[in-house]
Amino acid sequence: MTLHDEIFEQPLRLGSLLGQRQRVEEIAAAVRRREVRYAFLAARGTSDNAGRYANYLLGAQNSLPVALATPSLFTYYQQPPRLDGALVVAISQSGQSPDIVSVLEEGRRQGCLTLAVTNAPNSPLAQAADLVLDIQAGEEKAVAATKTYTAELLALAMLSAALKNDGEMWNDLERLPAFVEEAIAQDGAVAQMSQRYRYMQQCVVLGRGYNYATAFEWALKLKELTYVIAEPYSSADFQHGPIAMVGGGFPVLAVAVNGRVLDSMLEMLTRLRQVHNAELLVISDDERALEPAQSAILLPAGMPEWLTPLVSIVPAQLFACHLTRAKGYDTEAPRAIKKITETH
Repeated sequence: MTLHDEIFEQPLRLGSLLGQRQRVEEIAAAVRRREVRYAFLAARGTSDNAGRYANYLLGAQNSLPVALATPSLFTYYQQPPRLDGALVVAISQSGQSPDIVSVLEEGRRQGCLTLAVTNAPNSPLAQAADLVLDIQAGEEKAVAATKTYTAELLALAMLSAALKNDGEMWNDLERLPAFVEEAIAQDGAVAQMSQRYRYMQQCVVLGRGYNYATAFEWALKLKELTYVIAEPYSSADFQHGPIAMVGGGFPVLAVAVNGRVLDSMLEMLTRLRQVHNAELLVISDDERALEPAQSAILLPAGMPEWLTPLVSIVPAQLFACHLTRAKGYDTEAPRAIKKITETH
């Protein structure tokens, strides 16, 4: 199975994961019994970007602060912080990385409730956790993670819905596989579009709010597959200095979806085109965001903002896949990296 195949497999895998609603509700009930005050979250790489999504999701939907762990404090420095009142969450596709496992182990030592979100329910990470949520993405053979990333996002979204006990959120989640199918239908157009960028060597990737995570994940896919120097930013942070690097024709990739932050993204895109003459590639469900772009990818209409990262990343994955091929590289064997990375 190729990277492209695994991107296309996502609607099926997400639909399967939705069948775990009862298990997620059991986990949410265990969390409520402990009256946790915040989530302490450990992850690396693609899973770290799922953590960025959790930061917005659990804060906005569940009033639950999220602190992102610094695993080196647990390993090299051996000075873990106090975790009183925390739900300690570790997100990892493989469940193999010792530094992430060490965060869960310390959480249990301090008497915290621990949760592993993983595609490997028999891994060291799962064995270290009180609670395990198997994302059931199936074997992911491609080095670049795609279906495990969206499955991690969905696992977090389901947990949020269960913690909130919100039937409307669950109804929205049931519509998700169809939204992803619709996004995948853009494959041919994205493949053609990627040819325009085959000589691109550097770019910035912008997002904000829930899709701050999408900017980071899109940039990561470009780095590991196409070797483009892709720097992700919040559109707000981008104004605090980095925007100075944008001159005529400089590539700016952006995710700008309907929701609370759309107006600020529209202002940024207009400024980049009219003042800086940037080369814009925009993913959006709003025609106003697509209008200033030289390259535009239309997302499905009717998505709630909190679920858009699970859909907006899909055309971004396709773009990275097709751009890799356009540049003459192998999507299945990116240089210098392997499927499982164990850090300490």
